[in-house]
Amino acid sequence: MLRLERRPQPSKMWSYLTPLIAVAATMIVGGLLFAALGKPPVEAIKTIFWDPLFGPFASYSRPQLLIKAGPLILIAIGLALGFKAGIWNIGAEGQYIVGAICGAAVALAFYPMDGFFIFPLMILFGGLGGFLWAMIPALLKTRFGTNEILVSLMLVYVAEQLLAAMALGPLKNPEGYGFPGSRNLQQYEAAYNAEIIAGTGMHWGVVAALISVIMAYILLGRHVLGFHIRVTGEAPRAAGFAGVHTGRLVVICLGLSGALAGLAGMFEISGPSGVVSIDFNVGYGFTAIIVAFLGRLHPLGILLAGLLLALTYIGGEMAQMTLNLPSAAIQVFQGMLLFFLLAVDFLTNYRVRIGQKEAV
Repeated sequence: MLRLERRPQPSKMWSYLTPLIAVAATMIVGGLLFAALGKPPVEAIKTIFWDPLFGPFASYSRPQLLIKAGPLILIAIGLALGFKAGIWNIGAEGQYIVGAICGAAVALAFYPMDGFFIFPLMILFGGLGGFLWAMIPALLKTRFGTNEILVSLMLVYVAEQLLAAMALGPLKNPEGYGFPGSRNLQQYEAAYNAEIIAGTGMHWGVVAALISVIMAYILLGRHVLGFHIRVTGEAPRAAGFAGVHTGRLVVICLGLSGALAGLAGMFEISGPSGVVSIDFNVGYGFTAIIVAFLGRLHPLGILLAGLLLALTYIGGEMAQMTLNLPSAAIQVFQGMLLFFLLAVDFLTNYRVRIGQKEAV
């Protein structure tokens, strides 16, 4: 008979193997899903994972890899800091939206003025918008003991309604002939987050994501705050004896994750998206949760996982165009990554044994 036996210590080998197994399982089951939809499974997997890098349209899709990965990595780094401490911010999508709104509002307030200070102000207010939106669940948790998972998640829907209100109201383009949406910030030079190196997809949002990876690595490995984060997540009672102020840590972790999500939204609205519209958000805040866990909450792992999920975004769009796959199937495919990661992750803490349990 099969039984599970708890390991004395979590297995480091399995902690590194489980993301690879999850990716392999996603490919296999995803292929079966595509076959059930009447599509060639091998061709679909190849279109998602191979063609964006080496296919006939790779010259266009390769720069898109950094454009898609930038916000995923930036948001996931912030989420990972909280997740490591047992603080569960599930509302990064809302903080991403509010950061985008605040950044765009600054740019449109100065339109059509040309000034070097406009883009830095957008960065400041984008991060501040995400930070303040994250402070709602942080303060409710520290003051009234509410559940940050539910509060942060519900605030996503509030942010979506706020986005619609801005696109139809204060930020609406007065020269847009009545259509919802703001002016295109790509046409406003002072506010445009253009590519730093043409044709590479490298813009300031990608640079911010890389900086966040480096800073998070230093924070978690070399700083006392990183120690507090790790000890709180691994041994909450020991954290109390170590002098960790739990309420303060909640505010710091939620604030940092909110600010990074807000920055991701600002860089997206000022660059690849360009317009405050009703359908601006595409789920980066939720996909970043998969990125964080697939990267094992480690900054370098998140960097690699962000690139992988960005690849599924680009490859999924190509599969929709070339194989006529429904977009919902691609979203299910992405969700499978987290599902299989969580399903296989028990091997980190448990062994599978065959036979009867030995008598003590």
